[in-house]
Amino acid sequence: MGILEIAALIAAIAFAMLVLILTLPILRLRHTVDATTRMINDLNDRTGPLLGDVNTTVKNVNTTLEQVQTSLDGVNLQLAKVDTMTGHAQNVTANVANLVAVVSAAAANPLVKVAAFGYGVRRAAAARRHAETEREVRDAMKQQRRAARRRDR
Repeated sequence: MGILEIAALIAAIAFAMLVLILTLPILRLRHTVDATTRMINDLNDRTGPLLGDVNTTVKNVNTTLEQVQTSLDGVNLQLAKVDTMTGHAQNVTANVANLVAVVSAAAANPLVKVAAFGYGVRRAAAARRHAETEREVRDAMKQQRRAARRRDR
């Protein structure tokens, strides 16, 4: 046997030992890969129904959001109607206030005139009574003076 053959034999033995040394970690790695594969398969089995439930939940949420949007559209429509009614009520209130002012002015002016006329009539009647009383007093005084002059004569 030559040196070359001994070197090849040593290399073959070293290679066999390397294979034996690497066999244990490779076998352990195979078990790890098998466990990982089982875990991934189990995860896939559980994820399918879970994703189906999530999909159903998302559909329900979308349906609810559509209902909320429909409700909000209805509320906005009602608010627009309320705004219109409020504007009309404001116009009616302004018209009533103007009407009250006009009626007050129209009624107050004649009432003031009637009150002034009544006051004037009362004052004129009082002045007339006073004038009549004064005239009667003057007439009575004139008669007393005439009677006193007649007696003196």
